[in-house]
Amino acid sequence: MAGGRGGLKEAGRWTRTRTWTWFWTWDLDLEVVAAGGGGDGMNWRVTSIAPTGDQHTIEGGGFRAIVTEVGAGLRSLTHDGRPLIVGYSEKESPPGSAGVPLLPWPNRIEDGRYTFDGQERQLALTEPKSGNAAHGFTRTLPWRVFSRDDSSISLGLRLFPQAGYPHILDLTVSYALGDSGLEVEIGARNAGDTAAPYGFGAHPYLTLGEPVDGAVLQLPAAEWLAVNDRKIPVGRRGVQYTTYDFRTPRPIGDLALDTAFTGLARDADGLARVRLTTADGSRGVELWVTEGIEWLQLFTGDTLAPDHRRQGLAVEPMSCPPNAFRSGEDVIRLAPGESVTHRWGIGPLRPA
Repeated sequence: MAGGRGGLKEAGRWTRTRTWTWFWTWDLDLEVVAAGGGGDGMNWRVTSIAPTGDQHTIEGGGFRAIVTEVGAGLRSLTHDGRPLIVGYSEKESPPGSAGVPLLPWPNRIEDGRYTFDGQERQLALTEPKSGNAAHGFTRTLPWRVFSRDDSSISLGLRLFPQAGYPHILDLTVSYALGDSGLEVEIGARNAGDTAAPYGFGAHPYLTLGEPVDGAVLQLPAAEWLAVNDRKIPVGRRGVQYTTYDFRTPRPIGDLALDTAFTGLARDADGLARVRLTTADGSRGVELWVTEGIEWLQLFTGDTLAPDHRRQGLAVEPMSCPPNAFRSGEDVIRLAPGESVTHRWGIGPLRPA
């Protein structure tokens, strides 16, 4: 039997008459090992495979990141050994979609139904209790490594037509570590022959290594989206005089967030920055986004399992708001052959 991984391999089994019967397997990690005693003289041992597939480690500038084959997700990010995001075990699937890109749309689509170019479309309802389609298609798909070196890696996926999305996209996710932290670039190219709706999101949970209740949040957003009980937007509101105003840094406290924000104020370099710090300012972490990312979803994780609940703050860069395919707001129309990229990043904050 051919060893290793990487595609179709010949395999086989012994029948009672010792006839060798051929069949095909797909990328199974199997080893043939010698066996004592009687029988066929061999045993089959299955090598453990992580739920998120191969694990890719990059390092640079005191930073270390682990990127997964499945979903092209960010499983871990540390600086000098201190976690900047809530990570998870290699033996787990991403809790609460931790660290995964959300493509070709972020967040939710009401009833999974939308209209594009006059065509009514129905997506699979991946949130059956609320009757929504959530977070795109690519979270559970395997991505191929296109290039890598010690401090960077690029993965790609060709997304073929799905139920309710009859398009072909070539998608890329690139992670690069430098002196200031992690930079992520997410790209999409329409490889089909019809225009396609597109949006992107990502789902990192920032952490200070302690529950978020005592953390101080600075969020340069002037507006937030009110939602119904299915988490579908019902209107845009100003943050002034509300519990959602974090333009001036203040503690999160016991506030539960699963809220989209927009109206982002940007610094002179064009970046909008979200900062999470300890109460004494001794430690902090920052997420930044470039222009073209006009939305941020913040989630305190109150609905997660107890060991993950409120252990970090999800700060989710999004190119469009929840329910965008249905409302049309900020949806990117990709013509055949057209491409788009978005950049965001995470880094530590130095003590003042």
